[in-house]
Amino acid sequence: MKKISALTIAALTSTQAFAGNLVEPMMEPEVVEAATGSSGGAMIVPILMIVLMAAAIASGGNDTVPTARPAM
Repeated sequence: MKKISALTIAALTSTQAFAGNLVEPMMEPEVVEAATGSSGGAMIVPILMIVLMAAAIASGGNDTVPTARPAM
């Protein structure tokens, strides 16, 4: 009888050690810093548009066809 009670106590105490579930450890995500480029490339398009608009305005808005001068 002592052997049965000793085995019962051993069986009950050993199951408590395995209570629960194995959980994978929580790891912090790795922070990666992106390389910053120069912002000079973003200014090319607006400057080009300003130059083109200035050229269009400077070319004039004369819609008349030039006439030939009379020969003398």
